Amino acid sequence: MADTPTADMQPAAPAKRKGVKRRAFLIGGVAVVGAGLFGISIADSNAAKSAKALLESDGGHIFATWLKIGEDDSITIYSPHTDIGQGSNTGLAQMLAEELDAAWDQVRVVSAPAEPAFANVGLGRAFLADMTGQPAIINGIPQSFLSFLARQMNLQMTGGSTALRFTGRVTFQNVGAATRLALVETAAKRLAVPAAELTTQDSHVIHAKSGRALRYGELAAEAATLSLDNAPKLKDPSQYRIMRQSMQRLDIPAKVDGSAQYGMDFSVPDMRVATIMAAPVRGGKLTSVDTAPALAVKGVEKVIKLDDAVAVVAKGYWPAISGLRALTPQFSDGGNGGISTASIFKAHDDLMAKGEADSAAGDGDVQAGLGAQPIEAKYQVPFLHHAMMEPFALTAHFKDGKLNIWGGMQDPLATKMMAVEVSGLDADDVTFHPMMIGGSFGRRLPMYMEIVGQVTKLAMQLPYPVKLIWSREEEVAQGAYRPQSSAALKASLTKEKRIKAYRNDYAQPESAESETVFPYALPAVSRRHFAHVSNQQTGAWRSVNSTQQGFYNESFMDELAHAAGEDPVVFRRNHLKAGSRHLRVLDEVAARSGWGSPLPAGTGRGVALVESFRTIVAHVIEASVGDDGMPKVHKVTTVVDAGSIVNPDAAMAQIEGGTIMGLSSAIGEAITLENGAVQQSNLADYPLLKMAGAPLVMDIHFLNSGADMGGIGEPGVPPAAPALANALFAATGKRVRNLPILTQAKA
Repeated sequence: MADTPTADMQPAAPAKRKGVKRRAFLIGGVAVVGAGLFGISIADSNAAKSAKALLESDGGHIFATWLKIGEDDSITIYSPHTDIGQGSNTGLAQMLAEELDAAWDQVRVVSAPAEPAFANVGLGRAFLADMTGQPAIINGIPQSFLSFLARQMNLQMTGGSTALRFTGRVTFQNVGAATRLALVETAAKRLAVPAAELTTQDSHVIHAKSGRALRYGELAAEAATLSLDNAPKLKDPSQYRIMRQSMQRLDIPAKVDGSAQYGMDFSVPDMRVATIMAAPVRGGKLTSVDTAPALAVKGVEKVIKLDDAVAVVAKGYWPAISGLRALTPQFSDGGNGGISTASIFKAHDDLMAKGEADSAAGDGDVQAGLGAQPIEAKYQVPFLHHAMMEPFALTAHFKDGKLNIWGGMQDPLATKMMAVEVSGLDADDVTFHPMMIGGSFGRRLPMYMEIVGQVTKLAMQLPYPVKLIWSREEEVAQGAYRPQSSAALKASLTKEKRIKAYRNDYAQPESAESETVFPYALPAVSRRHFAHVSNQQTGAWRSVNSTQQGFYNESFMDELAHAAGEDPVVFRRNHLKAGSRHLRVLDEVAARSGWGSPLPAGTGRGVALVESFRTIVAHVIEASVGDDGMPKVHKVTTVVDAGSIVNPDAAMAQIEGGTIMGLSSAIGEAITLENGAVQQSNLADYPLLKMAGAPLVMDIHFLNSGADMGGIGEPGVPPAAPALANALFAATGKRVRNLPILTQAKA
């Protein structure tokens, strides 16, 4: 990270993350695309052979790494994405099966092996096209080179709402279509008819003239020997039978009957259980610990000291946690004992007051446009925890020079390579076994997870398998939080009630520019980032920086509307381009919510419009304030333009969940620091929104604009906080500029 602490607060710098940032690596890699392509092509061919050998060992025939067709007509799809409960693997299967014309009841999805041969080249290609804005150029880069980059980056990530819009669209639809063509070509040869006379349906190639049909299973062996078309023609959406349908999710039956295994469930013979306590002040080290009290607990077998933590190994979790609680380890604070929530906010203010930004973006002469008396507002948001249902649990076993690790991670291949680095073993001697994840929201990316290194170090010292479980207390206190952030916004208005200039200064560890889409057409706009890093680990949180920026910009737009004396929807309309997707979404949500119609006394409506991950979402929230000072959300009306939807029911669930997560974080969630340490210890003092506090009505509508497919897992989150804050202003006349609202209700 390039962030620098302020002079008045110099925390010990967090450990630098090893390796190159993935997006930077991708872009830099393109610069050398002309070098060594022959060797890269051979390496790519070898990787494909390796993938085929790994998957054909139990029968079936492999097509383009990701698809296996069995002679019994079974269709197995190998997903480079992890099941976190979001349903995207079902969507990926729909995309491939649609183009393949597969029989849906014969389709299953399993995790791709965490091996370099299964690096997600489609994800890398789409990232490059998305970031450079030059898809034609990226599509001209040899596939072998992109595969090489993906393998070098250990790219097998689930996150960023990329599964369907990147892997599905770039890879899986093409694999399905190309495989179908290979099956048709094989059938045409066997039936001695022109391929043009053949059609496909439900895993059969059909010759209508003669009434003959061949099963995919009986064609697969020969078809798998053919070279696949790299750019097959895809179906017109009017031909879809599987995509855009609410197919039953493939993961649900196993989750209902209990056969699904998560990292917390996993067990092997002779396994021990460990739990751990790290330095409460990040950056601190373990200075001393008397191990005797833990070893006196029945079932405890070993206490292992790490550089910044102590672990207890036992015959079960209860003796392990009991042994850990019996210890009184001493830790240093790494020089970070003076850091607090208040000191971080002060450092933000000091940085922004100096005006020396680390990066800037925008257009026009903002300083001149602001004039002498701009409208100003200051916003603050806290660190946020991921609060996933399943705490960390990884099992590892080192035996005969081989290390095996089992668990749920958002990037299995990167996890494997991290274990390789920590253990010092060769990559061929380390195997990571991907499992389902019981919630994540960005928390289980290996670069933010100490548990990978911890369980590797424990396993290397133990003669038996060990499952390392983080307690809920450890998981809350040692998070990779959404950054604590501040913003100072300024704007000026013309006599015609139009924004003349707009400035958003914000302070946090990293720039939010890559996640920020400002949809309003203004003469002059500026976003300036002021980098500040504390001792806390920060990482991806559902919708990343779009939550902070969505809250800042959409709250301030409401303030500007009020200053102009205009209706908030009308004011936004006047700053959106005619005919734009954003304007259509805003108009649709206003109409469907009954914007402007009477409400009961004490109830207000608020609106917010945010684009993230190429998807535009608008919320209109109706809310009031209860006698206890807490907000009560009565209704949320939502309109979503994600381009197109693969599985409507799954998309609906993601928008519902994202909206509730956004409301929960706005109302009650905060990680706070005192003396360098996190003050929260469990869900009792990290209050998540309960069912009783959830919206009574959620009315969600999807627009099929025909635009490129956007993400769906994250975009429901960002508009929730500002729409609620704006509704509370409409109801009470009081602005919410600091989150969570709970702290203001108690004040």
